Amino acid sequence: MYHLTPAKAGDRGSAVADFVMVGALLSVVFVALLQVGLTLYVRNTLISCASEGARLGARADADPGEGVARTRQLIDSTLSRRFGEQVTARVVMADGVRVLSVRVVAPLPVIGLLGAGQHFDVVGRAFLERQ
Repeated sequence: MYHLTPAKAGDRGSAVADFVMVGALLSVVFVALLQVGLTLYVRNTLISCASEGARLGARADADPGEGVARTRQLIDSTLSRRFGEQVTARVVMADGVRVLSVRVVAPLPVIGLLGAGQHFDVVGRAFLERQ
């Protein structure tokens, strides 16, 4: 059988302080995990948009400029206009095959969607239909 002893005078109020410290620590960890998730979402979305733009620009009846426009349109509709400001396309050789490469340079979201000095640099590629 357990016997409950009355709290010592020096321990009074320590539960409140413990709760505040642990709560603050858990809040910081939770917000950090949300930010990592948001960063991964932005990165994956940019890669998907660049790949879709490359596929459109690589068609036989299209030009690379259409791929850039489509990439910007997709980024504008899913994230924000400022993430699609630096989109370029060029034809490169990959293992002897001509490939359209769409490159997106976008700010790294640090606090919410606000960016800092760092950037994402992602590339989407598609084989040119007109070889």
